[in-house]
Amino acid sequence: MALLQSAPLLLLLGLLLSGRAGPVAACLAALAASLPGIALTLPGDFAGIAVFLVAEAARALFLGLQPVAVLTGGLLFHLAVTRLQPGRDTGIQASPRRILAATLLGGAFVESVTGFAVGAVFALAALRRMGIGGAPAGAMALLALVLVPWGGLGPGTSLGAALVHLPPQEVALATAWPAAAWLLCMPPVLWRLCGAAGLAVPKREMAMQFAVVVVMATLLVVANLALPFEVAGMVAAGLPLLLVLWRLDPPRGAAAWYRALAMLSPWALLCAALLLARSWTRAPSLQVWADLPPLPLTHVAVVLWLVSLALLAVRPEGLGTALKTTLRRAGRPAQAMLLYVLLGRWMAGSGVAAALAGSTATALGSLAAYAMAPLGLASGLITGSNVASNASLMAVQASLGQAAGLPAAAAAGLHNFMGAGGAGMSVGVTAMVVGLLADGTRPAQLWRLLWPSLAALLLIGWTTLALNGA
Repeated sequence: MALLQSAPLLLLLGLLLSGRAGPVAACLAALAASLPGIALTLPGDFAGIAVFLVAEAARALFLGLQPVAVLTGGLLFHLAVTRLQPGRDTGIQASPRRILAATLLGGAFVESVTGFAVGAVFALAALRRMGIGGAPAGAMALLALVLVPWGGLGPGTSLGAALVHLPPQEVALATAWPAAAWLLCMPPVLWRLCGAAGLAVPKREMAMQFAVVVVMATLLVVANLALPFEVAGMVAAGLPLLLVLWRLDPPRGAAAWYRALAMLSPWALLCAALLLARSWTRAPSLQVWADLPPLPLTHVAVVLWLVSLALLAVRPEGLGTALKTTLRRAGRPAQAMLLYVLLGRWMAGSGVAAALAGSTATALGSLAAYAMAPLGLASGLITGSNVASNASLMAVQASLGQAAGLPAAAAAGLHNFMGAGGAGMSVGVTAMVVGLLADGTRPAQLWRLLWPSLAALLLIGWTTLALNGA
């Protein structure tokens, strides 16, 4: 029974690791492999099981379309901003402070707004304008993905919270504490990468950069305590970014101020719109199922689309092309998102997830909870998406945490943190960055440079478990 119940996850991991199937094909195979375990776990006859599968598919569609809408809205917004600011400086001289601004700050800010690893693309473009390439540039670009749980305004966090019936704000806060600790480990990793790129980082600069990251980590926790969690990543990365950019190149003269305000205005407009939407506490909403969160008129996806369309309206001649480009880029990721959500719903609703967690806890005894950190990391490394990681394993991890006596939010937050951390260094994202470099760099070279970051991720995960009584 345990083998049948675990078959979809084992098949999913095996296909993705082997490279024999992409995310969509692998998930389709996992869905087919889940049917025998579901049939033996659920009570009732064939007709009852069929009704269950259809009903859960409808719920998965309702849940999955929300992150898909955020994904497409984020891509459209990024395209709108790019079209409004077509000109970019070239030949910028590389320096450790500019690298910090491009990766841990600027890249993380862009990722918080758009998601879909766009932050890494932004960071890599900035690094290449500085003349930095090869494996060091690729590894630096991946550091921009340190705030994946808040990437794209947090659709993965929202989905994971919905799957285990917890408030997303509570799950985000439980994610913020280990994420803040991980942020504090990033400056030495960045300095190591600067050394690999041939740039020495003076001790005075090290002290300044570490202080900036301390501010960033503090803001991340405070923002999740005091603000809607969707904007926490933007606040944590955006405010230190403004300070560093000011120190690097303060505007002088009316023309410089105009250019600076033109660059900042789309992001300021989006942040203001999101906060305004969240302040409308009684907005009309669509409540399809009583045990699932409603879809309000002020949903993040709605705000993203409205702001993006408003920005594109400034140059209406390209609206149709922008929409086609966005839908084309989002096509396969959207398919994968919906299928992973369906797999998660089938496994959770049928009781397979709880049964797997129970059997794992029985097999590992008192150490069962400590399997949660590597399981979460593996799910992110393989799926390459916080949404997919939460959809495929959140229910299993929550049940495993419950069996180990962990608070529900702590278990969900831990998986959200580990899966998102792995997603930022995943097979798919690394392959994308290497493809953009197009200089012969291999993914293994990036992972060798980033192993301290992976090690810190695991250590923080296990420490979080110990602090929560595991």
